[in-house]
Amino acid sequence: MRQLRLAKDLMDRDWADPALDLGAVADRAGYSRYHFLRAFKEAYGETPRQYLTHRRIERAEDLLRTANLSVTEICHLVGFSSVGTFSARFKAWTGLTPSEYRAKHVGRGAALIPGCYAMLWAGGFRRSEQSNSGEAG
Repeated sequence: MRQLRLAKDLMDRDWADPALDLGAVADRAGYSRYHFLRAFKEAYGETPRQYLTHRRIERAEDLLRTANLSVTEICHLVGFSSVGTFSARFKAWTGLTPSEYRAKHVGRGAALIPGCYAMLWAGGFRRSEQSNSGEAG
């Protein structure tokens, strides 16, 4: 069980990493992919992919309510590489598309956080991109 908790902690910590996959998490737990899949589902009631998707959707809900970012920007910030997949999974989880969710929940509190601050806070600006963009030719 300890290894499963370590793997779950990895998913909780690195949920936004699009490279986080079943193989990486299973390796962290010291299991084969298929044994890990079965053990995780037995322990937590959902597959590792479902768990990770739910974490990402929860973070997307927060960003849609609070940040002035586009759906595409939020999609990539929370670890999805496809807007179509993100929108479909978001709707399956919440019953609303990301745009519908934002329209329903924005305006109930403080003003939206400017996108540049939200991107900085969420780690959307990668260090290598910053150093490359500032270099002279």
